[in-house]
Amino acid sequence: MNSLPPAGDSRQSQQRLHWCGRQNLLKHAIAAEHGGLGNQFSDLVKTHQQLGRDCLDSGLILSLNAHLWGSVFPILHYGSPIQRQRYLPSLLDAGIIGGHAITEPQAGSDLNALQMTAELTDAGYLLNGHKRFITNTPIADLLVIYARLDNKLTAFIVEKQDKGARFLNGPEVSGCQTATMGDVILTDCLIPADRQLGKTGAGSMLIQQALELERAFIFAGISGIMDWQLQTVIQHSRQRRVNNAHLGKNQAISHKIAEMKLRLDTIRLWLNECARLKDKQQRITLASAQTKLYAAEAFVQSTLDAVQILGSAGLQLDNPMNGIIQDALASRLFSGSSEIQKNIIAALSGTGDGFR
Repeated sequence: MNSLPPAGDSRQSQQRLHWCGRQNLLKHAIAAEHGGLGNQFSDLVKTHQQLGRDCLDSGLILSLNAHLWGSVFPILHYGSPIQRQRYLPSLLDAGIIGGHAITEPQAGSDLNALQMTAELTDAGYLLNGHKRFITNTPIADLLVIYARLDNKLTAFIVEKQDKGARFLNGPEVSGCQTATMGDVILTDCLIPADRQLGKTGAGSMLIQQALELERAFIFAGISGIMDWQLQTVIQHSRQRRVNNAHLGKNQAISHKIAEMKLRLDTIRLWLNECARLKDKQQRITLASAQTKLYAAEAFVQSTLDAVQILGSAGLQLDNPMNGIIQDALASRLFSGSSEIQKNIIAALSGTGDGFR
């Protein structure tokens, strides 16, 4: 296996996704007839965990998951035969890079507040509007974009070269920096009529299913990073001596390590449960929200504990642990904030107005 290209600017982020494609990391849990490996979601979890351990790059993991759940799986499940034939082969080997565009400057998690519009004309669809904080935008060749068609939220495939489409770089954020992010501005963007993805008005359902998958499996890769964190602090606690004893003999330290181990193993149990449900073709709405909520909060706490155990060395600029702090904070926001996951869990538990 060739080594992963180094992290860096947008060009290198693009190269790292291309590398993932060459390693067949984008073909798990997809039938062979569609160009996949014909294996299961449990295989995807194992492979992504290994990627996380090898790369220690939450940005790459975020970018890969945006590509998979934002474009590959929606086109796989809802694309026409022509759309699948046109896009899937290149998406599966990362010859082209994708993602999805939901969030707008005035609308975070509120789908009812989305304002981008689509209008059917004799020449195709005209799209107008502004999307913000869209992962992969600067390096994307296409995005699945959600807009209102006759006031019904609908999905469309927009390519970078489409007239009136601008895939911009920025605003920059401090977490997951190697996952390029940007604005999408569509100004009388004309796309062919056959680029509508799924039925008119099915946009909310497509978004829900894409986010469910992302929430369920994005921490597969991040759990690999957390495994590295755990092994790093264990090694440090064995080597560092305080008062003629190994640091790990200090109960305050050993308890933090025990809690890090418990969090990591609990995340693995949740990931495996989501994979089990998907492999049996069962719903994961509740399980994915539970996985995302627990894993994001666990990632933050375990990262703080790791830095506390390592001391000042954990904050050195050349220590990977330092950058992971910002990544952990970002994980509480991407794919729906921790508060959104609590809302979903509460609604599906029988409280509130129900899950919409």
